Amino acid sequence: MDLIENIEKEYLKEDLPEFKSGDTVKVNVKVSEGNRERIQTFEGVIIAVNGVGINKTITVRKLSFGVGVERIFPVHAPIVDSLEVVRKGKVRRSKLYYLRDRVGKSAKIKEDRN
Repeated sequence: MDLIENIEKEYLKEDLPEFKSGDTVKVNVKVSEGNRERIQTFEGVIIAVNGVGINKTITVRKLSFGVGVERIFPVHAPIVDSLEVVRKGKVRRSKLYYLRDRVGKSAKIKEDRN
Protein backbone atom coordinates (compact mmCIF):
# COMPACT_ATOMS: atom_id res chain seq x y z
CA MET A 1 0.00 0.00 0.00
CA ASP A 2 2.84 2.37 0.76
CA LEU A 3 4.20 2.01 -2.78
CA ILE A 4 0.86 3.03 -4.32
CA GLU A 5 0.55 6.06 -2.03
CA ASN A 6 4.06 7.22 -2.95
CA ILE A 7 3.29 7.02 -6.67
CA GLU A 8 -0.03 8.85 -6.23
CA LYS A 9 1.62 11.71 -4.28
CA GLU A 10 3.44 12.80 -7.44
CA TYR A 11 0.14 13.50 -9.22
CA LEU A 12 -1.70 15.30 -6.42
CA LYS A 13 -2.26 19.04 -6.90
CA GLU A 14 -1.20 21.20 -3.95
CA ASP A 15 -2.64 24.53 -5.13
CA LEU A 16 -6.31 23.58 -4.61
CA PRO A 17 -8.49 25.76 -2.34
CA GLU A 18 -10.65 24.40 0.49
CA PHE A 19 -14.10 23.47 -0.84
CA LYS A 20 -17.13 21.50 0.30
CA SER A 21 -20.69 20.79 -0.78
CA GLY A 22 -22.76 23.93 -1.23
CA ASP A 23 -19.87 26.09 -2.43
CA THR A 24 -20.14 27.88 -5.76
CA VAL A 25 -17.00 27.24 -7.78
CA LYS A 26 -15.45 28.11 -11.13
CA VAL A 27 -13.73 25.12 -12.70
CA ASN A 28 -11.38 25.98 -15.57
CA VAL A 29 -11.28 22.96 -17.89
CA LYS A 30 -8.84 22.35 -20.75
CA VAL A 31 -10.80 21.63 -23.94
CA SER A 32 -8.98 20.38 -27.03
CA GLU A 33 -10.56 21.23 -30.37
CA GLY A 34 -8.66 19.61 -33.19
CA ASN A 35 -5.03 20.61 -32.82
CA ARG A 36 -5.49 23.55 -30.45
CA GLU A 37 -6.35 23.73 -26.78
CA ARG A 38 -8.35 26.34 -24.87
CA ILE A 39 -9.68 26.84 -21.36
CA GLN A 40 -13.44 26.79 -20.71
CA THR A 41 -15.00 27.87 -17.42
CA PHE A 42 -17.78 25.86 -15.77
CA GLU A 43 -19.37 27.72 -12.85
CA GLY A 44 -21.87 26.06 -10.55
CA VAL A 45 -22.68 24.64 -7.12
CA ILE A 46 -20.88 21.60 -5.76
CA ILE A 47 -23.60 19.07 -4.97
CA ALA A 48 -21.32 16.14 -4.07
CA VAL A 49 -17.71 15.41 -3.15
CA ASN A 50 -16.65 11.79 -3.61
CA GLY A 51 -13.43 9.86 -3.12
CA VAL A 52 -10.13 10.52 -1.39
CA GLY A 53 -6.68 11.39 -2.68
CA ILE A 54 -6.08 10.95 -6.39
CA ASN A 55 -9.63 9.58 -6.85
CA LYS A 56 -11.36 12.69 -5.45
CA THR A 57 -14.18 13.97 -7.67
CA ILE A 58 -16.69 16.80 -7.40
CA THR A 59 -20.11 17.00 -9.01
CA VAL A 60 -20.89 20.56 -10.11
CA ARG A 61 -24.40 21.64 -11.14
CA LYS A 62 -25.46 24.77 -12.98
CA LEU A 63 -28.49 26.03 -14.87
CA SER A 64 -27.83 26.67 -18.55
CA PHE A 65 -30.71 28.28 -20.46
CA GLY A 66 -33.22 26.82 -17.99
CA VAL A 67 -31.80 23.30 -18.18
CA GLY A 68 -29.83 21.76 -15.31
CA VAL A 69 -26.34 20.62 -16.30
CA GLU A 70 -24.15 18.47 -14.06
CA ARG A 71 -20.53 17.54 -14.65
CA ILE A 72 -18.26 15.31 -12.62
CA PHE A 73 -14.69 16.59 -12.41
CA PRO A 74 -11.74 14.52 -11.18
CA VAL A 75 -10.07 17.19 -9.03
CA HIS A 76 -6.47 16.05 -9.60
CA ALA A 77 -6.84 15.28 -13.34
CA PRO A 78 -4.76 17.23 -15.87
CA ILE A 79 -7.90 18.45 -17.70
CA VAL A 80 -8.81 20.55 -14.65
CA ASP A 81 -6.61 23.62 -15.02
CA SER A 82 -7.70 25.47 -11.87
CA LEU A 83 -10.49 25.61 -9.33
CA GLU A 84 -11.70 28.84 -7.72
CA VAL A 85 -14.25 29.18 -4.91
CA VAL A 86 -16.63 32.05 -5.74
CA ARG A 87 -18.75 31.86 -2.59
CA LYS A 88 -19.10 29.58 0.42
CA GLY A 89 -22.45 27.92 0.97
CA LYS A 90 -24.09 27.13 4.30
CA VAL A 91 -25.55 23.62 4.06
CA ARG A 92 -26.33 20.89 6.58
CA ARG A 93 -25.63 17.80 4.50
CA SER A 94 -22.89 16.51 2.24
CA LYS A 95 -24.93 15.43 -0.79
CA LEU A 96 -27.26 18.07 -2.23
CA TYR A 97 -29.14 15.91 -4.71
CA TYR A 98 -32.43 17.54 -3.64
CA LEU A 99 -31.40 20.61 -5.69
CA ARG A 100 -32.18 18.62 -8.85
CA ASP A 101 -35.91 18.87 -8.12
CA ARG A 102 -35.89 22.57 -7.21
CA VAL A 103 -36.06 25.65 -9.39
CA GLY A 104 -35.80 29.35 -8.56
CA LYS A 105 -35.76 30.68 -5.03
CA SER A 106 -36.08 27.29 -3.35
CA ALA A 107 -32.87 26.15 -5.07
CA LYS A 108 -30.83 28.96 -3.53
CA ILE A 109 -28.18 28.22 -0.92
CA LYS A 110 -27.48 30.66 1.89
CA GLU A 111 -24.02 32.18 1.99
CA ASP A 112 -21.74 31.19 4.86
CA ARG A 113 -20.49 34.33 6.61
CA ASN A 114 -17.64 32.60 8.45
